[in-house]
Amino acid sequence: MILMACLAAAWSAPVVMAEGLPDLGEVSQTDFSPQMEKKVGESIMQEIRQKEPSYLDDAEVSGYLNRLGHRLASNSEGARMEFEFFALKDSTLNAFALPGGFIGVHTGLILATQSESELASVLSHEISHVTQHHIARGVSQQSQSYATTLLSLAVAILAARHNGGDAAQGALIAGQAAGVQQQLGYSRDFEREADRMGIQVLERSGFDVRGMGTFFERLQRSSRLYENNAPGYLRTHPLTTERIADMENRIQAMPYHQVPDSQDFQLVRAKLRSQEGTAQDAVTDFDAQIKEHKFSSEAAARYGLARALLRAKNYAAADAQVGELRRLKVASSMVETLAADLRMKQDDAAGAVKLLRSAASRYPQERAVSYALVEALLAAGQAPEALKVTIADLQAYTTDYQMHALQAQTYAALGKRLEQHRAQGESYMLQGLLMPAIEQFELAQKSPDGDFYEHSQVDARLRVLKRQQADEAKQKKQP
Repeated sequence: MILMACLAAAWSAPVVMAEGLPDLGEVSQTDFSPQMEKKVGESIMQEIRQKEPSYLDDAEVSGYLNRLGHRLASNSEGARMEFEFFALKDSTLNAFALPGGFIGVHTGLILATQSESELASVLSHEISHVTQHHIARGVSQQSQSYATTLLSLAVAILAARHNGGDAAQGALIAGQAAGVQQQLGYSRDFEREADRMGIQVLERSGFDVRGMGTFFERLQRSSRLYENNAPGYLRTHPLTTERIADMENRIQAMPYHQVPDSQDFQLVRAKLRSQEGTAQDAVTDFDAQIKEHKFSSEAAARYGLARALLRAKNYAAADAQVGELRRLKVASSMVETLAADLRMKQDDAAGAVKLLRSAASRYPQERAVSYALVEALLAAGQAPEALKVTIADLQAYTTDYQMHALQAQTYAALGKRLEQHRAQGESYMLQGLLMPAIEQFELAQKSPDGDFYEHSQVDARLRVLKRQQADEAKQKKQP
């Protein structure tokens, strides 16, 4: 993953620091403002969502990461920005912070953690890099033009990965990325500061602070097996014996309390594990766990087995495991979406709708349930009902680009072309895709359906988008 290696390293440049923790001055806020950080981060995220194949577009996984991350961020000093947490389907152990509060986590790292407190420790560490402005403070030493250079390099790597290109050009770009990675990385001072702040965040959030020490110690031990190919997290987050000792000293002075893992943590890990390797391998793995009673959570093991069986198209056996989850009285939206998935795979859209309507009333904030309900209603031929769900949902979640896209599908099923293109245009706009958004609103403008009021709204929106397009073109021409 050249892009991820570049971004994970590139957004923090080493600086010459005095001994001890670095001064928390405001110079970085002048040189690399929060507004610029956010804009650069959004630009990179747009590229990741659109072009990075490992980006995991799974509402249940991202929903869990964001609940956990926001719980931690709410207990972090200086967290004055909105954070967004996302997953990449990658077996390597890595996590990284981007400008603007975007934090990525590899699925390999989620699976490598042995407790929720360990996962929380990694997120709290990354949150601390953001709240302490390590990215901005690093970039400020290199000048603002350096940020532009890094963003351009990230886009170039994406283009090389997905447009093919000749081997020489790809090798050159890879070499540039490797050079950036070798030159840059979090300084040891930044790492110590993130450790210190991260431990405080963990304690305030009600997690076991020892999770940070145990996870990083295990990383350090495992790194000896990698020789020159250490996990990406260790290459961008230098881990030393001194740092581990400092961490342990801080932790030992704090009271011990055992913290059980949440059910969501267990279920998300089971879902990710059910997607590894072949479907039959996943079935065999979970089946062995259950037969041999080698699990920390029977509910998670059976959920993982059901997911693996669904993937293997053994619907009857998957149904039986859902029955076992009911017997265990597992209360989770993830069980309900699993049961609905099974109904959909067996051409029982009406059954899926019934399950999801009940789930929506019990878990109104779960995005995965809302998306699945709209899709099931459309599959059941209930487009008018699907439209009601999207309208009500978007009143509460106005910036949800995925729901806008589902609403576009709903309008298409109803034959309402103007509203279809308008909803799709809003979805593109929320993703930062200005040109496709303009094209959709132009199609809406040409649609024969819709009344005068609807056409006037489309015209007004299109004028705003074209002004934005002109402003961006003007900015690009400026030296």
